[in-house]
Amino acid sequence: MLSKPRIGAICYFVSDLTRTEAFYRDVLGLNVQRMEDDEAGSWLMAKIEDEVELIFFVVESKPGNTPIVVFDLAEGGIDDVVAGLAEKGTTIVTPVSHAPGGWSAEFADPDGHVLSLYQSAEMPRLKRAANG
Repeated sequence: MLSKPRIGAICYFVSDLTRTEAFYRDVLGLNVQRMEDDEAGSWLMAKIEDEVELIFFVVESKPGNTPIVVFDLAEGGIDDVVAGLAEKGTTIVTPVSHAPGGWSAEFADPDGHVLSLYQSAEMPRLKRAANG
């Protein structure tokens, strides 16, 4: 299902982008970049060890609904992966949808913890079986 999984990002929902940027840049000393996307608007990104990205979106949230661990699908096929998860009875929280620079989908583990999948727009969304 998730061949060669790699954590690509950890997403946080925040209420104030400027305050978040100052904290992670000035207090923690991370290299924080302010990003812009036509559909997602402004958001922040900071790369940490092993190229894992911390990503911050302004979204109404309450304690406990973030951070969200994001698995990077380096080989593409996000539609097929989500379909496979659904076939196994996994709750799909957010179907495949546009994300900055690609596509994402969220699903829940048995305890309701949200996990996310992401793939770059450069990769094919569908991965066909060799004999199907």
